[in-house]
Amino acid sequence: MAVENKTQPTKKSVAQFLKSVENKTRVEDAKVVINMMKEITGLKPTMWGPSIIGFGTYHYEYESGRKGKVPLVGFSPRKASLSFYIKTDKTLLKKLGKHKLSKACLYITRLENIDVDILYQMIEKSYIEGKKKNGNNPVC
Repeated sequence: MAVENKTQPTKKSVAQFLKSVENKTRVEDAKVVINMMKEITGLKPTMWGPSIIGFGTYHYEYESGRKGKVPLVGFSPRKASLSFYIKTDKTLLKKLGKHKLSKACLYITRLENIDVDILYQMIEKSYIEGKKKNGNNPVC
């Protein structure tokens, strides 16, 4: 039996979701990131699960046979930081500014603490690479 990801695209409104975010700085930063991702992808934002704002769809399949889909690029304005779901680049990370990194996420507390142009380049690179892996299709 195939296990399906809990995080799936929803019909929930991104604007309504942002109204529920208590930290006003996080909301303002999220609006900047949404505009960046819209410019890079040419796509509208979609809510994935209750708190991830994603653009496009990336289909993956592991050697184990597990399949799924995730946003090509996405982020979430969480309580402690903005969590980015993008492929990172070591060279660009060195120039980014104050951030934390885990295996799956890039965490930025405030956009004012980083070089936003470098973040833009990272999102763009992640989107382009993901799109190529998807057969040059941002949504399939």
